[in-house]
Amino acid sequence: MSSVFHLLLEKQHSLYTVPVTASVLEATQLMNDCGIGAVVVTEGEQCVGIFTERDVLRRVVAQRKCPVETCVADVMTREVLCIGPETCVEDAQEIMMHRRVRHLPIVNAEGEPIGMLSIGDLNAHQVREQAAQIGNLHDYLYGRV
Repeated sequence: MSSVFHLLLEKQHSLYTVPVTASVLEATQLMNDCGIGAVVVTEGEQCVGIFTERDVLRRVVAQRKCPVETCVADVMTREVLCIGPETCVEDAQEIMMHRRVRHLPIVNAEGEPIGMLSIGDLNAHQVREQAAQIGNLHDYLYGRV
C-alpha cells in the first residue's frame, strides 16, 4: 500500500497557500494562475481552512459578494479534514468518497500544511497502478517474466 507521501513525491507540485487575510480576488487569481481548484488557508504556519472553487460559487458568487472586498477568512471552509503523510492511498480515497470532498490538505504532526491531495492526483495514481498491473499480466501471459 502506498502512502499519500509517495503521491506527493510523484506529483512534484508545490503547495499553494494564502494567508487568512487574503482577499477572494487574490486567492482566485492564484488558483487560476496555477491551474488548481483549491488553496490551503494559513494563519502563521497553521492550516486554518481551505478555499475551493465550490466556496467561490456558493459563498461568493451566489451571495453576490465582491471578490475584492471579501476576505478569504469569511468564505473559506473552516472545518477542514486533513490527513497525515502516512495515510494510505486507499484511506484517502475512502475519505474523499464518503465526505464528498475533492481536496485533502496533508499536514505534519505540528499541523503545518506540507501538501495537497486532489481527486485528480488519486485518479492519476490509480491509472499508473493499473497500467503497471496490466503490463505485468501481459508479460506473464506471454512468457516475458
